[in-house]
Amino acid sequence: MGHDHDHSQNVSGKNLLFSIFLNIGITLAQVIGGLLSGSLALLSDALHNFSDVLSLLVSYIANILSKRDASLKHTFGYKRAEIVAAFVNASTLIVVAVILIIEAVQRFQNPETINSNLVIWLSLLAIAGNGLSVLLLKKDSKANLNMRSAYLHLLTDMMASVAVLFGGLLMKYYQLFWVDSILTLAIAIYLIIVGLDLLKSATKVLMLFTPSDLALEDIAEKITTISQVKNVHHLHVWQLNETEIHLEAHIDFTEDISLSKFDKILSEIEELLYHSYGINHVNIQPELGRCDNKDLIAQD
Repeated sequence: MGHDHDHSQNVSGKNLLFSIFLNIGITLAQVIGGLLSGSLALLSDALHNFSDVLSLLVSYIANILSKRDASLKHTFGYKRAEIVAAFVNASTLIVVAVILIIEAVQRFQNPETINSNLVIWLSLLAIAGNGLSVLLLKKDSKANLNMRSAYLHLLTDMMASVAVLFGGLLMKYYQLFWVDSILTLAIAIYLIIVGLDLLKSATKVLMLFTPSDLALEDIAEKITTISQVKNVHHLHVWQLNETEIHLEAHIDFTEDISLSKFDKILSEIEELLYHSYGINHVNIQPELGRCDNKDLIAQD
């Protein structure tokens, strides 16, 4: 038995596509500018922007796949595609952060005199481009893990560009070439923190862990308050994606009820779980006096 309360969110891929082309342009400009000015900071920022392009492509493809219909061979469709994309992007955030730390240490040990004017203008270009992309994705990032991963890539890269700008100004007027390394290191640490948090969230969904804000004991207790429900066991609760929480369980009934009576009780259970816990897909196996393990959690 199953039931759905559909509250899926329509996340547009147009903003992602625009951000992809915008970041391709920024990356090319920074590579050319970095080579002309001799700025390792600009080339480093170009690497970050290129990682943005790759992460945005992953997010865009996942966004398209997630909208595909279910089929006989893909009964859930591609609803998990965006979670996989978030996992990949979170992993690359951490990799980029490690590369940043290595670069920052090397740059701190061997500061170079560079064309600060070119660094300043190109960092301003990157800030404007990434800032626009951040604004475009901000709304969707609040409700979608895939969009959040793309948003974080762009946000941290904008922060890196701010660091490059700040470093460029200090190098131009005060010849403090070590400041850029310190700012880059700070951004890398922040990148690791947000990357690990995102990676943890995506892993929980992929591993079918119980959502952290739900307590199975409370759910089972709530279900047993319904008339003629004796026991709830073999309970599983997991997230399919950002908008779907599934529950399946075995339920012992106090008497041999008719199918129509069970259907009525099932509807009551579905409404209870949806309004109390946001669970929008319920699968119940009804039982009467069956000799099996009655533990709340049982390994299948």
